[in-house]
Amino acid sequence: MESFGAAGTVLGCCAGIAVAGLVFAAYKLGIVYQLFHKAETKSPRHGGESVAEVLRAHKVKYVFTLVGGHISPILVACEKLGIRIVDTRHEATAVFAADAVARLSGTVGVAAVTAGPGLTNTVTAVKNAQMAESPLLLIGGAAGTLLQGRGALQDIDQMSLFKPLCKFCASIRTIREIVPTVRKAMAIAQSGTPGPVFIEFPIDTLYPYHLVSKEFGVKNPPKGLMGKVVSWYLNNHLMNLFAGAWETRDVSPLPVDIPQATDDQVQKCIELVSRAKKPVILLGSQATLPPTPVDDIRKALEDLGIPCFLGGMSRGMLGKDSPIHIRQNRRDALKEADLVLLAGTVCDFRLSYGRVLNRRSKIIAVNRDETQLLKNSDMFWKPTIAIQGDAGSFLVRLSKGLKGHRCPEEWPQSLKAGDVTKENTNRAKADEKTAHHLNPLKVLHRVDELMSEDSIIVADGGDFVGSAAYIMRPRGPMRWLDPGAFGTLGVGGGFALGAKLCRPESEVWVVYGDGSLGYSVAEFDTFTRHKTPVIAVVGNDACWSQISREQVPILGSNVACGLAFTDYHIVADGYGGKGYLIGRDDEDRLSDIIRQAQKETQEGKAVLLNVLIGKTNFREGSISV
Repeated sequence: MESFGAAGTVLGCCAGIAVAGLVFAAYKLGIVYQLFHKAETKSPRHGGESVAEVLRAHKVKYVFTLVGGHISPILVACEKLGIRIVDTRHEATAVFAADAVARLSGTVGVAAVTAGPGLTNTVTAVKNAQMAESPLLLIGGAAGTLLQGRGALQDIDQMSLFKPLCKFCASIRTIREIVPTVRKAMAIAQSGTPGPVFIEFPIDTLYPYHLVSKEFGVKNPPKGLMGKVVSWYLNNHLMNLFAGAWETRDVSPLPVDIPQATDDQVQKCIELVSRAKKPVILLGSQATLPPTPVDDIRKALEDLGIPCFLGGMSRGMLGKDSPIHIRQNRRDALKEADLVLLAGTVCDFRLSYGRVLNRRSKIIAVNRDETQLLKNSDMFWKPTIAIQGDAGSFLVRLSKGLKGHRCPEEWPQSLKAGDVTKENTNRAKADEKTAHHLNPLKVLHRVDELMSEDSIIVADGGDFVGSAAYIMRPRGPMRWLDPGAFGTLGVGGGFALGAKLCRPESEVWVVYGDGSLGYSVAEFDTFTRHKTPVIAVVGNDACWSQISREQVPILGSNVACGLAFTDYHIVADGYGGKGYLIGRDDEDRLSDIIRQAQKETQEGKAVLLNVLIGKTNFREGSISV
């Protein structure tokens, strides 16, 4: 009898497992869901409409793209809802443009590209957005849900490719998932440390039922038991794909989580700053992120009176001629400082991994990202206080807590005096004659003098752009766009496109090296078609000079560094813009040509100034690794 009881127990367990397995299979196949939510097989609606509705609810104004059949329904639906579709000549440009919109608008930038090579072409731009901490949604097409891994057109494992690059990755499997997944992705992109997110849309989740059923449904069901099973599976998959697709769903934005410094941390920093005699603030791009308005941050910095070095998107935070904005001799100032506040600034290669910081200084580090907050603190530096929180709001709270207290004025005055001396030296170099063509420093000084007060500067290049960073002065906050820590070439066309769309009233200047121009010169076609007139200044020295400067003296060869004095101005003409060639014979007319370029852009033409430049010893010794 005991053996019969044991056998019954085993059989009962097996039956329980079988039932549980069947229930789980029914859930995974959507059979349970379909009992309560039916597919509307007569509806002409498609998944692209759901994407567009969420984007509109999140105040997305632009979707950048290079068109492809996998994503056409999204583009068409967005256009119908008033979201502007801006198509570019390369997928990387679409992502760079979305990155620029994210930085300048405070919303999530959106790019949509087709499957396979369309997505792989964006990898560098997405990595750049990750390292620049830009909130960005990348939408990618994909092969049909049942065809993935079976050799469909442009079918690759896209999720594995983007998981290391994005904060969140998802592959849509049914149309009902679209709205909640896009809402979640938008919130994650902006929360914590902002960054890119990726959603893959298989083609059968985007087109209407009648087209999907025609393409993926069972046409000639095979005979026999196996044939019936396959037919049932395919039909069930199709019905589950559309089950509950058009039920009303909330499309409004989800809450965004932004880390903040605690009151105790702020109070400790107030005490440290109040005792400092020679404090310095290093401001990074992260300090410009929402929710704190940049004008509030600017006022807080001015009230504190602490000398500031500005980097990335924070360039221009204090205007063109602020007495507390220090541009030169940063290394010397850090050696002398008794307190350093790293507000969104990271101790990476730009600060020699922290080695430039004085070990006797008190160091306050504020960053949303814990990894960036403490980068290299195990080797070259140690924070006195490390705060994982938003840098912009921290500065405002610090200023309020120090109301009535200001940094001793002789300290910023002494640093400013050093600024003046160094800049006078640089200005003298601009007046030197080069062996050939124009002095690049003179060209940059002249552009800086003549650009309008509301100009936005886009930096895309090596040597010429490195010089521009010393000379050109953004007139206000968020008026300088560079790639950031990744040092990516090719951002110019996309950044300028996004910037001009966000600020159509502003002059947008792209400072190109002749090497970097090659990546995005085709976007002059985009500028023309989408009526986004920008001005490009190309420092044309027929060389990858940033590399040549070290390669030749160290290794004795200029191999692969040589270019040609190419007629880039004619390329701009061919794409519907206006090009000017500027050489030594045009030196006396340089100001007039720049003013004419400004006039051309006001009349709606994108302009390229192809400036032939010679060599100087400015920035001698700087290296590119």
